[in-house]
Amino acid sequence: MSRSTRSFHNIRLKNKMLIMYFFAVFIPIVLTNVIFYIVTIENVKKQQMDDSTLALQQINNEFKRIIDEAVGISSSYYTNLNLNLFLETDYMSDIEYIERHYSFLRNLNQTNPLNPSINSIRFYTDNQTVIYSGGVYPIDSLEQSIHFKDELTKSNGSQILIDTPSNKNLETFSIIRNLDYFYKDKQKFVKVELNSSAIRDIFNNVTFKGDVYLLNERGEIEYTTNRFLSHMDKSVNFNQINKEKNQVTIRTKLNSGSFLNDWTIVGTISEETMLTTVNKSKLFIFLLACINFLAPTIIIVIISRSFLIRLHRILRHVKRMENQNFELIDDQEFEDEIGQLTSEFNRMTKKIKDLINDVLLVNIQNKDLEIKRNRAQLSALQSQINPHFLFNALETIRMRSLMKEEKETAKIIHNMAKIFRNSLTWGRDFVPIRDEINLIISFLEIQRYRFGDKLDYEIHVDESTEEYKIPNMAILPFIENASIHGIEPLKENGKINLSISLKDNLLTCVIKDNGVGMTEGKRKQLLSSLKNEEDIGENVGIKNVYYRLNLYYPDQFYFNIDSHLDYGTIITIQLPLQIDSQIHGNLEKNLYFIK
Repeated sequence: MSRSTRSFHNIRLKNKMLIMYFFAVFIPIVLTNVIFYIVTIENVKKQQMDDSTLALQQINNEFKRIIDEAVGISSSYYTNLNLNLFLETDYMSDIEYIERHYSFLRNLNQTNPLNPSINSIRFYTDNQTVIYSGGVYPIDSLEQSIHFKDELTKSNGSQILIDTPSNKNLETFSIIRNLDYFYKDKQKFVKVELNSSAIRDIFNNVTFKGDVYLLNERGEIEYTTNRFLSHMDKSVNFNQINKEKNQVTIRTKLNSGSFLNDWTIVGTISEETMLTTVNKSKLFIFLLACINFLAPTIIIVIISRSFLIRLHRILRHVKRMENQNFELIDDQEFEDEIGQLTSEFNRMTKKIKDLINDVLLVNIQNKDLEIKRNRAQLSALQSQINPHFLFNALETIRMRSLMKEEKETAKIIHNMAKIFRNSLTWGRDFVPIRDEINLIISFLEIQRYRFGDKLDYEIHVDESTEEYKIPNMAILPFIENASIHGIEPLKENGKINLSISLKDNLLTCVIKDNGVGMTEGKRKQLLSSLKNEEDIGENVGIKNVYYRLNLYYPDQFYFNIDSHLDYGTIITIQLPLQIDSQIHGNLEKNLYFIK
């Protein structure tokens, strides 16, 4: 036990409860509420960012939609042959123009469906024979006409320009396009002006809680919902305006064809606005923290008092026992652990009184007799496999065989003498694996003499295991069963394999034969008789070994039989590596409690 553990055991139980409350309740609740507040802020920020990005993307899509509609209308005029002829024709008189205007341009306007996002459609031309009215205007009246003429004539009509005049407020947008698809003798332009109210409805998105800016490719503000900048009379670069501290900026590009390349919609929103929801929740978080403190504290105080008072009472009565005062605890018997402890204390106190007054000496004598009886039982188990042959007689026969040069017989008798010598030394409960293997080899050599070429065997033992000790003759009975009950009924090619290995501090022994095996029913019956510790009866060798292992290694060893009829049998034994004191301790314990 470490020094820190011993020091902790010396702390009074009340102080331990305070330590537990501080580390298991106070600190976790503080950390939980702080982390909850931080996570809530971050989640709200993230949610506000997602909502703001979604709202800005919606503005982007709606603005691109009305721009694309205006461009679509301009494209329909751009590819209209009759419109180009109408604007290219040199009219001989005003009457001719008026008739043509009435029959074509007026009908053209009527055939176009009404679009609420379009404010007006105007045509501009330098044709001097037309009358500038009814939707047709001179090019000179087009704002910044020189600029547009230069820009649009460079691209042969494919270029589309967005007109945002700097001398007006930032709510006017127009699509201007050169009508040179069919004829280029005269300059012709169409101007599709967007409805300013539709622009306002798009950018004043109620779900976006900040200011929105529409920037051109140069980063200049073309439109904004910022009330301080919405009525300015000149373009201002977005980077030059003053921004609030802790302001979040969100950008999304338009990229609607070639006419809005590098235009950007930018949204700005302050962190204070984003955290408005969190600020409203501060009181709730504070109240939740108070509940988290008070509820566990009250419960812990009640529970602590419940068992501390009763434990102190038990402690007082235990101290009184030192002075032979076996007073019972007069208390209601509760069902919790302390109540059970109180009941057991009273029961123990009564029993101690009885033992002292009546049966203490008698019980000691009975236990002593029981130990002796169990030792006798163990000796009886050992004697069941103790051969009753005389070693000296075998040695005499062996010497006579050698004198007659019957070497094979002498060898077999010598092996048999080894087995008898081992059986006559039951004083050793445990032997090294090396000695057990030598005994097994002697037995197998006798069996080979008996069966001839019919029996073969292989033994594989890890060198690291040879010095480990196991119960005497713990393996040999299984080798004997394999040869007599497994191999003997075969006609030929009988083989026994024995392997002993060490893994994970477990000594594993596997005995395998290719004999006749047994049925599943017989295998289960044999295992059941072992588990239930039935009388020795049949299978003396196996039961004897199993019962001895159970005495030496209670609930610490593994034993299994795997057998199939006509395929052989596999015995698996796993033993823990224990020092001699542990083994003898287990043996004494089992001798004491065995019935």
